[in-house]
Amino acid sequence: MSAALKYTLGRIGLFVAVLAGLWLVDMNVFLKLMLALVFSAALSFFLLRGWRDEMAGEIAEAAERRRTEKERLRSALAGEDQTQTQTPNPETPDSPR
Repeated sequence: MSAALKYTLGRIGLFVAVLAGLWLVDMNVFLKLMLALVFSAALSFFLLRGWRDEMAGEIAEAAERRRTEKERLRSALAGEDQTQTQTPNPETPDSPR
């Protein structure tokens, strides 16, 4: 399971758990939803730190792969790959000494 999915499901689960706890309190439904949102966000900051860090690492790795691939494609389109392989070696037997 990807870290982003795991973290998202954890956030939703915390929200539902806090909302279920607030459901027993006699107050406006809109206020219950808003309080559940705020409390679940605060709890997820502490309780889901590991999953959040794991997700951030996966995102950073994916961004680095995209950046590397983008640079490789740009250099291939610019012809830099061909010029590096076609440059003559100064130590060839045909070169004068």
